[in-house]
Amino acid sequence: MPKRGKKYQESAKLVDRSNLYDVNEALDLVTKTAKANFDETVELAVRLGVDPRHADQQVRGTVVLPNGTGKEVKVLVLAKGEKIKEAEAAGADFAGGEELVEKIQNENWFGFDVMIATPDMMGVVGKIGRVLGPKGLMPNPKSGTVTFDVEQAVKEVKAGKVEYRVDKAAIINVPIGKVSFGADKLAENFKTIADAIIKAKPASAKGRYLKSVTVSSTMGPGIRVNGSKLIEK
Repeated sequence: MPKRGKKYQESAKLVDRSNLYDVNEALDLVTKTAKANFDETVELAVRLGVDPRHADQQVRGTVVLPNGTGKEVKVLVLAKGEKIKEAEAAGADFAGGEELVEKIQNENWFGFDVMIATPDMMGVVGKIGRVLGPKGLMPNPKSGTVTFDVEQAVKEVKAGKVEYRVDKAAIINVPIGKVSFGADKLAENFKTIADAIIKAKPASAKGRYLKSVTVSSTMGPGIRVNGSKLIEK
């Protein structure tokens, strides 16, 4: 096991690893254990009692965090005609048609964080599906990134829309903001995403749904949250 740095070891002393903290207490600790010389991202990790190998136990969705993510998100919209102007007016960083697909295809250009496409552009998007997929950039109706309502889609992403999705190990990892937000704003974001994950519980999931809930900053130690209290409320 690699040796941890001095700052991490100092932060770890503040955390009782055997304790399950209340949300506000845990997030207050996150802000205290973040010792890096940059504004660290705060991550939420939830291990679920589901089997992702079964289609009926997939947990996936999107939610707009009330306080945003603290990250400037560059949005690319693929559309036609008036929808391009609509995207630009809504604040898209890049908007266009096949010429942008060719730029990605020929120049290996990925100067954006989220791609939104109108349904009539998905045939063209399919040409670059192999390069978009591994980067998590492929537009998808379930995440709201395939839509004719490009204005709403762009505004939601810019406002702090995040996608949560269970991985093969039955874990969801999602950012909930920056350390500079402070515990109160982080708690609001946490509760918004936690509520969404709880509501998304598959009917076929048996036993305990929230097996573990942990929050941490980019360079800080994991802090365990009492998941039972989240279900009870």
